[in-house]
Amino acid sequence: MSTLTIVLLVILAILIVGLIVLYFLGKKAQKRKEEQDAQLAANAQTVSMLIIDKKRMRITESGLPQVVIDQMPKLMRRTKVPIVKAKVGPRVMSLMADEAVFDTIPVKKEVKATVSGIYITRVAGLRGPLEKPEGKKSWRVRLRERAAKANDRLSQEKKALENEKKKKK
Repeated sequence: MSTLTIVLLVILAILIVGLIVLYFLGKKAQKRKEEQDAQLAANAQTVSMLIIDKKRMRITESGLPQVVIDQMPKLMRRTKVPIVKAKVGPRVMSLMADEAVFDTIPVKKEVKATVSGIYITRVAGLRGPLEKPEGKKSWRVRLRERAAKANDRLSQEKKALENEKKKKK
């Protein structure tokens, strides 16, 4: 065999081993996530709260208790997480929100939230349903919208030119 085929076979074997390792690590992480979700659901409480502010910030700057910050892994301390400052009863608290829920949380409004410890897992409107925020659009979505508008204008101009030609005849 030539050296090229040997090198390609070695690379292929390494890739296959890597995929197998990632598969088993993914299954293990999925089981761990399911256990954590079950634990969060078991400790969940429904609380009404007034949302004061919400931001994405580093855990060290978030105002969470020092015990929580110390328990976080080192890599997690550098990443930005969704933090919600809310008035729960007479106390003002800093809480972490789930990524899926964070965008739906309204600011300066009262909501009924499902909280597990300091983690907000679900939010519902206290007085009626919550409005879905439009959010930021990616540049790809904006580009598609511009292209669609340009195509509409172009087709309208073509129709107008065809109508003018028909009228002249």
